[in-house]
Amino acid sequence: MQVAVMGAGAVGCYFGGLLALAGHDVTLIGRPNHVAAIEANGLRLETKTGTQMIPLKAASDPSAITPPDLVLFCVKSADTEAAGRALQPRLKPDSVILSLQNGVDNASRLQAAIGHPVIASVVYVGTEMAGPGHVRHHGRGELLIGASAQSDVIAATLTSAKIPTTVAPDIDQALWSKLILNCAYNALSAVADLPYGALLAIDGTEQVVRNVIEECIAVARACGVSIPDDVLTKTLALPGAMPSQKSSTAQDLARGKPSEIDFLNGTVARLGAAHGVPAPTNLALTVMVKLVESRRGSGAS
Repeated sequence: MQVAVMGAGAVGCYFGGLLALAGHDVTLIGRPNHVAAIEANGLRLETKTGTQMIPLKAASDPSAITPPDLVLFCVKSADTEAAGRALQPRLKPDSVILSLQNGVDNASRLQAAIGHPVIASVVYVGTEMAGPGHVRHHGRGELLIGASAQSDVIAATLTSAKIPTTVAPDIDQALWSKLILNCAYNALSAVADLPYGALLAIDGTEQVVRNVIEECIAVARACGVSIPDDVLTKTLALPGAMPSQKSSTAQDLARGKPSEIDFLNGTVARLGAAHGVPAPTNLALTVMVKLVESRRGSGAS
């Protein structure tokens, strides 16, 4: 397959690298410094079992790519519409687009912007960019994707490339469950600049996490989304499963980049206000991240 990865950050590089190893023709579309490193040496993929260099294509402008069979759309939420419009001229009528983004509304926003079907997806992977053209994998690596006419074939293709992929019968529930996970830890990890494993060791942190989860569940239900009964237990188990992982928000702040906080805790606070459901903890965490952004000069998102 011709595969384009739009937004070749940590998630896009990891999955793009695995697809290239499986024999697919992959082009990573990313920032010039990453593109230069990948063109010179290939993508450096570092996992717990070792490091390998993966030869693949890279570009900083989607106008240069071959029309793709599959697009992994991985840009930050604030860039969804602009990146979609830049990619649109290279799409084929039957190009399949997977939105591998945080938040609950990126797929619908992208679809509205480009007039092309988009399949919502939920990503469960711990990765970080360790340098130009260098992605480091910390754990997990599976996907849930929404149902469509192409979803079963795409899921089989991804799974054969060592990306375990399941078609979710209720993708909205899955998106909200992932949002709750992100809301619980992303801001705290960012403000403290700590990995997940160290957070709950601080007195009071677990209660804050529980407050966030309870608010998220109440807002989701007000929006008509069913939330699984075990979401609290699963969310509290994350630090034990990925103790060394810092959140994507923490990684953004460390690099001086705008965060996605408006599309995480900010979404819960905004939707809560719209539905008359209080979400003060989510609002407080949103403001805390924006204060850190302001102090570091990364610009509020």
